[in-house]
Amino acid sequence: MAGTAEERIFTLDVIRGIAVMGILSVNIVGMAMIEGAYFYPPAYGFHSAGDKAMWALNSIFVDGRFRALFSILFGASLTLVVSRAVETGKQAWRIHYARMAALLLFGCIHYYLLWWGDILVNYALIGMIAYAFWRLKPAMLLLAAIVALGFAYLPAFVVALPEIHEIELGTRPDAPPELQARAEQAFAEITPSPEEIESDRREHDSLAAHLRASTMGEAALEPWESLFGYGIETFGFMLLGMAGFKSGFLTGAWPRRSYAIVAAVCLAGDWLFQAYAAYVSLKANFDPFVFMPWTRVLLNPLRAVGAFGYAALIILVANRGGATFGRFAAVGRTAFTNYLGSTLVGVLLFYGTFGGLYGQLSRGQVWLFVPFMWGLMLAWSKPWLERFNYGPFEWAWRSLARGRLQPMRKARPVPVLAEA
Repeated sequence: MAGTAEERIFTLDVIRGIAVMGILSVNIVGMAMIEGAYFYPPAYGFHSAGDKAMWALNSIFVDGRFRALFSILFGASLTLVVSRAVETGKQAWRIHYARMAALLLFGCIHYYLLWWGDILVNYALIGMIAYAFWRLKPAMLLLAAIVALGFAYLPAFVVALPEIHEIELGTRPDAPPELQARAEQAFAEITPSPEEIESDRREHDSLAAHLRASTMGEAALEPWESLFGYGIETFGFMLLGMAGFKSGFLTGAWPRRSYAIVAAVCLAGDWLFQAYAAYVSLKANFDPFVFMPWTRVLLNPLRAVGAFGYAALIILVANRGGATFGRFAAVGRTAFTNYLGSTLVGVLLFYGTFGGLYGQLSRGQVWLFVPFMWGLMLAWSKPWLERFNYGPFEWAWRSLARGRLQPMRKARPVPVLAEA
C-alpha cells in the first residue's frame, strides 16, 4: 500500500490484489452470518452439499493462506516505505508512525461501526513494533520470523491439543462429573443457542445496533486484545515479508526456476495436508474432536508455507505482464479501498437497515456474492487509477498521515505546440 504511481513494484501489486480478493472469499461468511459459523461451520447455515463443497474449497485453497499473504505484503510495504524515506533524507520513524496512527483510526472505525472481523487495528499495532526490525538482514529477519511463529503455534500444540483430548474424555458416559460439565460448556461455546442466534441477529439490525454491541463489555477490547492473540502470528508474517522484500523474492528478482521450485514444493505440501484435513473433517461429519485439532492447530504452520507458494506462483505468471495482470495490479494498488469497500458492500447486503440478508442464507449461498464483488474490484480499480493518483481510502489514509490533503486527480499532460 505504498509508493506513487511511478514507484510501484508490479509483482507486489499483483500479489496484494489477489490476496485481498482471496481474503473476501473467507470473510464473506463472517459478514453474512453469526460469528460462530466463521470458526465452526455447523454452528449455522451449513446444511447442503453445496455448503460443504464451498467450505472444503475455501479450506483447501484459501483459508489462512491469503491472510498470511496479505500480512507478508504489509511487512514488505513497510520496508519499502521506510527505505524510500531514508533514501530521500526524511525521518523514517515519523512517516511510519504517522501512517500506523492513521491506520489505527481507520481500523477502529471499521471494527466499532461496521464489522467485528477487522484486521487493521492489529496491523497498525504490530506495525508499530515491526518497525524496530526493518534494518535487519534477510537471514536475521527470517530467523526472527521463525521464532515469532514458533511462539504463535507451539502453545496450541502444547496446551490446546491436550485440552481437546480432555474435553473428549468428558463426553464418555463414565466420565467424572467435572469433565462432563467441561465438555458441555465447550459444546455450548461452539454451538450457539437459539437465544444467542437471535441476539446476534439483533446486533446486525442496523449500524447503531452494531455500534452498541461492539462498544460494550469484552467486545470493546477485542481489537486491542488481538495484539496478544493472533498478533504474534501477524508479527511473524510481517517479518517474513521484510525478508522476502529485501531478498528480492517478492519483487520478482529471483530466477524463474527458483520460483517454480518454491511454488511446486510449497503448494503441493500445503494442498495435500489441507485436502486430507478437509477429508477427515467431512468424513467425521465435523465432529469437533476431529475438526478442531486439524483446522485450528495442526495446519496453522502451513499458512506461511502456502502463502509463499502462492506468491511464487503469482510472480511466475504475472512477470509475463498483460492486461489481465494489469487489472490485478490495480486491485492491489487500491487494496485498502477494496478491503474496506468489501465490508461496505457486505453491510449494504446483510445488515437489517439495508439488504437485510443477515442470517438468511447458507454458507454456499453467501459465497455466490463473491464472484460479483471480485468483478467489481477488477472493474473499477484500473479505470479509477487512470484518472486519479490513489484509491479513495488510500488518499484519505495518506492525507491523514501527512497532515494535508494530497493531490487526488492526475495532472493532465500539457500539450506541446508544433513549431510554425
